[in-house]
Amino acid sequence: MYSELQKLDVHVYACSVDSVFVHKMWDESELSRMVDGGIPYPMLSDGGGNLGKVYGVYDDAAGVNVRGRFLIDPDGVIQGMEILTPPVGRNFAETIRQIKAFQHVRKSKGTEATPAEWQPGKPTLKVGPDLVGKVWEVWKP
Repeated sequence: MYSELQKLDVHVYACSVDSVFVHKMWDESELSRMVDGGIPYPMLSDGGGNLGKVYGVYDDAAGVNVRGRFLIDPDGVIQGMEILTPPVGRNFAETIRQIKAFQHVRKSKGTEATPAEWQPGKPTLKVGPDLVGKVWEVWKP
């Protein structure tokens, strides 16, 4: 879904404790067989796990970064994150939905909120004192 992320003006980076040489070998021998042309975005090497420690995904005992996904806004603020153990795959459609929701809220300058399971084009909630205690009146899931 990388092309969809590009349309949303999202920058994607992969990061692991593996060296750039391991990344290159992994991309050439395996990933390029799953993704035409291989991975189209940068894979960062976090050899000492320093970046993983900052984001809270470094496993000291195993010496690896566990799977994490971070949605970081243009101001550098983490707006969303997901941490998964290796046996559980990610849902990229949900990632796209969340990005669209965060972008919508940002564009509204915080005057709108997206309720659970919101999809683009669906109603939003108008943020303000009038909404407090009355969400149930305006939002029908």
